[in-house]
Amino acid sequence: MGSLTDIGVSAGINILSALGFLLAFAVLRIQPINDRVYFPKWYLKGTRSSPRHIGTVFSKFVNADLSTYIRFLNWMPAALKMPEPELIEHAGLDSAVYVRIYLMGLKIFVPIAVLAFAVLVPVNWTSGTLENEKGLSYDQIDKLSISNLGKGSKRFWAHIVMAYVFTLWTFYVLFHEYKVVTTMRLRFLANQNRRPDQYTVLVRNVPPDPDESVSEHVEHFFAVNHRDHYLSHQIVYNANHLSGLVEKKKGLQNWLIYYENQHAKNPAKKPTMKTGLWGLWGKRVDAIEYYKKEIEELCKQEDEERQKVITNPDSIMPAAFVSFKTRWGAAVCAQTQQTSNPTIWLTEWAPEPRDVFWANLAIPFVELSIRRLLMAVALFFLTFFFMIPIAFVQTLANLDDIERRFPFLKPIIEKNSLKSVIQGFLPGIILKIFLILLPTILMTMSKIEGHISLSGLDRRTASKYYLFLFVNVFLGSVITGTAFQQLDTFIHQPANKIPETVGESIPMKATFFMSYIMVDGWAGVAAEVLRLKPLIMFHIKNAFLVRTEHDRELAMDPGSLDFYNSEPRLQLYFLLGLVYAVVTPILLPFIIVFFSLAYLVFRHQIINVYSQQYESGAQFWPDVQRRVLAALIVSHILLLGLLSTQEAEKSTVALLPLPVLSLWFHFVCKGRFEPAFVKFPLQDAMVKDTLERANDPTLNLRDYLKGAYVHPVFQTNDIYELVAMDEEEKNPIVVTKRQSRMNTPVESKFNSSSGTIEGEFSRMPPT
Repeated sequence: MGSLTDIGVSAGINILSALGFLLAFAVLRIQPINDRVYFPKWYLKGTRSSPRHIGTVFSKFVNADLSTYIRFLNWMPAALKMPEPELIEHAGLDSAVYVRIYLMGLKIFVPIAVLAFAVLVPVNWTSGTLENEKGLSYDQIDKLSISNLGKGSKRFWAHIVMAYVFTLWTFYVLFHEYKVVTTMRLRFLANQNRRPDQYTVLVRNVPPDPDESVSEHVEHFFAVNHRDHYLSHQIVYNANHLSGLVEKKKGLQNWLIYYENQHAKNPAKKPTMKTGLWGLWGKRVDAIEYYKKEIEELCKQEDEERQKVITNPDSIMPAAFVSFKTRWGAAVCAQTQQTSNPTIWLTEWAPEPRDVFWANLAIPFVELSIRRLLMAVALFFLTFFFMIPIAFVQTLANLDDIERRFPFLKPIIEKNSLKSVIQGFLPGIILKIFLILLPTILMTMSKIEGHISLSGLDRRTASKYYLFLFVNVFLGSVITGTAFQQLDTFIHQPANKIPETVGESIPMKATFFMSYIMVDGWAGVAAEVLRLKPLIMFHIKNAFLVRTEHDRELAMDPGSLDFYNSEPRLQLYFLLGLVYAVVTPILLPFIIVFFSLAYLVFRHQIINVYSQQYESGAQFWPDVQRRVLAALIVSHILLLGLLSTQEAEKSTVALLPLPVLSLWFHFVCKGRFEPAFVKFPLQDAMVKDTLERANDPTLNLRDYLKGAYVHPVFQTNDIYELVAMDEEEKNPIVVTKRQSRMNTPVESKFNSSSGTIEGEFSRMPPT
């Protein structure tokens, strides 16, 4: 375990870094030229105008009002002023509930820290066991941990009692927060404005029919089996290649705008470029004419591909978005099994249109299980591959081992200032660097798995990332660090003594985690509010690509919460806090600082910056609850393992009920609250439908839903023609194109209901 000096150096570096980021943000945010970078949400809402439209030329770029520099920290209280109901209306329930995770961390750990410092720290400090041990490396901080208690000490009972107190307090906070969030979700759904996904179900694995197209088959099935509620449907096309062409055209158009702007600034000189790779070699041509020709050619390819998608039956997937006349009808369909065969006509709630990940709708349903198996295997190997850099990081955290194995490095390492920087700061920053690309890799794996919504991708990736952090950052750091730190002891002692050495060494990894918390949780969160990358990219785009105010709005990058990246990282702090609350309480203040700073920063960001891509109604909260409870159970198991090495058999037995209690509490919460996050109550659906009929009796729901679930590449093209359809009650007979099979000598394999009336959406003949 590192010394107080190492921790002090690391704290000094990270505190200065955090203060530097916060001061830079406080100054940059009040400059008119940066207004769109730090307040993009208000621009997107249309409630803020650029301060560069008024004042002198100098004041359009630099804030000349000295009084604003005196009040440069006023963003902090402003971030806390907006009440939660207004925050939900302004930013959405997902954002408001997300920041409650940080608030929940404070509710859990502040009382725990007070009790731990009042009871456990004095118990540990006054024991004096480590001072009497020979051959075991330790530092002053170790004397504040459970490592300072002797084997069989009766003082372990204080830790056991506190473990029960901490567990029960965590139960109380988790139950209360789950109840509050569930109430918020139900109220949000009840008060939510009309949205297409409230009436729409995604049906997948539509069985083939020899006489009917997919569209006709879907039409007939739902017109028969949901006669009173079926309204319309939209089949799913495989338009992935067309989407690629559209994105490529956008990139070429950006380059065309760039060169046209260059030419406008200097009309006497036409811009040129080389046609080779990255413009480094090849024939030099007129850049504007080149990109115009490329875009024209790409437009032709796009039109051809669009016609191919529309007319080719192979481009039609066995899936459709089916809309209903009422929310009640959609809820019944989404939450029930449609046929006796549970593998066909699979229904689920459709994501809201902006939440749909269209590329994965083109994946055949039968491939999903294979894809997810392959990605599970890939995740296994990726997790254990990262053990190599984790082991390297831990060698830096244990320089004594390096000195013993490489004596020639001792004069360099023994320099106090250098040793403190290496041991106190470098391990955390190097681990942070190793983890930079990991969320992107895991998100790619989730996309390969075939999830069809952005929210689903976020939740699945978050699960992978948390598992990775648990195995590598937590368990890997403890196990690898212990093995390096006590290698000599392992070699020169009997095998039955090894568990005791490991048990005594686990608390000694607290310093490494303190360093990681300061790098990732203090400096990292402060860097988030600075938004250095979006700041640079906005000014580059503003200088070279922007010609109109609309272009300038497109150049803004408000970003979002990145749930898949941020939530697993903050869950690691719950894990560290719960594990070390009894073992090494000195770590708790570092975690409390993180939760306090993060709550302030992310509340500011969701108010002024982030623009969420979707709204799931806090559907992620059950995952948050499960991970905190999993961390609590892990803390119980590790404490059991630690005490089992300390000749405290009676103490160990006293801890056995804790994991059982945690599992019981999990199932209580799951049964009490989780259904509200999985299913939509039919009673609530009926209430909303009744109120809607009373408040808006002339609503034309068919027109409202038309085009809601059309693939984005078709949104601006009139490829669909809405065909008038009589109400089912006026036309109870459902006509079918299916040929009779009454004379077939054996039972037909096509046993699902079929037949159709004219499709709700019919394709126009190619022009």
